[in-house]
Amino acid sequence: MITVLVAGANGQLGKCLQDSVKSYLDLVSIKWDFKNSKELDITNEETINRIIKKNKYNYIINCAAYTNVEQAEKTPELAIAVNSDGVKSLADICKIENITLIHISTDYVFDGEKTEPYKVNDKTNPINEYGKSKLLGEQHIQNRLKKFFIIRTSWLYSKKYGKNFYRTILTKAQTEDKLKITSKETGCPTNANDLANYIISLIIHKKESYGIHHFCGNIVMSWYDFGLEIIEMNNIQDIEILDQEYATVAKRPKYSVLGENKKIL
Repeated sequence: MITVLVAGANGQLGKCLQDSVKSYLDLVSIKWDFKNSKELDITNEETINRIIKKNKYNYIINCAAYTNVEQAEKTPELAIAVNSDGVKSLADICKIENITLIHISTDYVFDGEKTEPYKVNDKTNPINEYGKSKLLGEQHIQNRLKKFFIIRTSWLYSKKYGKNFYRTILTKAQTEDKLKITSKETGCPTNANDLANYIISLIIHKKESYGIHHFCGNIVMSWYDFGLEIIEMNNIQDIEILDQEYATVAKRPKYSVLGENKKIL
């Protein structure tokens, strides 16, 4: 019996994982323990140690993260607490208990100055506080563990769950006749269902290709392109999409295409 703890189970990826595991229940014996931020606050080291030492987990999937990029610029300590310090605590207990950690990271660890897809060993250089906090989390894991998967992804969205670009565009389209979306940022939208299946496949096949992985969608596009696709996909009429930049507190990578994509196994 493989036992898996999922931290951050109420986020969009956590919920997609809960949906996806139902397809595998008859194929392999895995005991899943999904815990939301109230049940397992990764910033509380005492709680982490108590829960994890009580149970015999083989894997921990860390979906817990502080993802408010704009607010992180104003209060970086909030991002650090979750994305760095909380990850450090998880890595520490995983080392003690010999647990494989699967951690979700981001394209924002790069500065976006490249014009070709980022490889896993490319130099990191985050340009905002969110990216800096996520990179610190990566470093804590690498400094402590040998059995880990750091999965960098980009432009993650779910059609069903969470606050993301896809769902925001649909919401705005119900009340606005014009949408302003920038074409100055390029990346690869990633369906959270696909990422969930990839994570599960790592566990089912007991993969030992430890280290940093990149996983994202296969189509390169701008936010403007993605907005058009969402409108067309949902057959929304009488709405105008304007190619226009908008002011943000946080700097964002202009190019955040991740290369060396890992396929679903």
